[in-house]
Amino acid sequence: MEHAATFADPAAAQAPGAGGTVPFFTQAASFADLWPLTEANLNAVIDRGKYSHGHLVAEFESVLAERIGAAHVIGVNSGTDALVLLLRAAGLGPGDEVVVPAFSFVASASSVALAHGRPAFADIDPVTYGIDPASAADAITDRTRMIMPVHLFSQLADMAAITEVAEQYALTVVEDSAEAIGMRWDGVHAGLLGIGGVLSFFPTKTLGALGDAGAVITNDDRIAETAAALRHHGRYGRTIDHFPGISNETVLPGLNSKMDDFQAAILLAKLTRLDADIARRAELAAAYTERLTGCPGVRRLPTVVEREVKTDAVFYVYLIEVERRDELVAHLAANGVTTETYYPVPLHRQPCFAELGHRAGEFPNAEAACAHAVALPLYPDLAERQVDRVCELIRAFYSGSRP
Repeated sequence: MEHAATFADPAAAQAPGAGGTVPFFTQAASFADLWPLTEANLNAVIDRGKYSHGHLVAEFESVLAERIGAAHVIGVNSGTDALVLLLRAAGLGPGDEVVVPAFSFVASASSVALAHGRPAFADIDPVTYGIDPASAADAITDRTRMIMPVHLFSQLADMAAITEVAEQYALTVVEDSAEAIGMRWDGVHAGLLGIGGVLSFFPTKTLGALGDAGAVITNDDRIAETAAALRHHGRYGRTIDHFPGISNETVLPGLNSKMDDFQAAILLAKLTRLDADIARRAELAAAYTERLTGCPGVRRLPTVVEREVKTDAVFYVYLIEVERRDELVAHLAANGVTTETYYPVPLHRQPCFAELGHRAGEFPNAEAACAHAVALPLYPDLAERQVDRVCELIRAFYSGSRP
């Protein structure tokens, strides 16, 4: 059965940034190209009448697991929930500490609190923005049970050094790999280097849905089984033909965090062009670097660190550090360019963690990044003429001229 589903004005979707504006993110043009496959997937969901935790979610989990080399992918309703469920499945108990970087999205630390643990903050490496292994070691106490590297923006944290610290102190490694789809360390996908990781499918992500969605990824059977139960009120099983029926017993106090089949329909379609999207992001990142190298006022451009093993970088975000960051952001906005500030307040200075008693200046690399970092528009629909426009505006700002 065909259902009424059309893409609004696909011709307009082919011209993002019309009128000289450059949005921080849009997927209008690429989504128009994907609409026939997406529509077919959505029709299949509607025809079957199972809209959550159903066949398309199971299919997406299977396809993604094969692609990233994971034994298990557990679809949930957000990357944040995925972190909470992973921490609980990994055995985090009340008061247990998890070492997390002070520079990250708040969910990296709030997920620990929501899982009844306690975040212990560490500084970051100023080049990769990943947790600094030496600072992480300094944060360990007799209550520390886990360490959570966060893979931010374009590359993995130093997993060799982090694993060494974890082994020395008998800690479990859980990865906040929410941004890291496609990133690999010596052939192993991000999130599978410790006991498990997560993926976020927030719309702006490299693989994004049209709303919130996420996944727990792991090679550990016990972690997978527990996370799968926790996402569905602590009950095992699922209501689709090739899985057992849902148990009537609630084994664990869980959440309602099932993935919607409508989001799985979107993600299955977008998976077909993920490689092309990753390649396009790399091209655009290279164009930014070429145009901004040597620009006055730009303190740091993204640098992918070469390791002793092969690593695969993926540019989810193109992050630069600049002088007078907030003034530059206002200048770009006034000229139609939208940016994002990652992250204006370090986690140890967030009001929700005030009881931990941290002071300004404790984690200087994290605090410097918070004061200077800004993300420029980067997505497959972005045109190089728009990259030119953004870079021209940045150079004009620091030269004192105005376009």
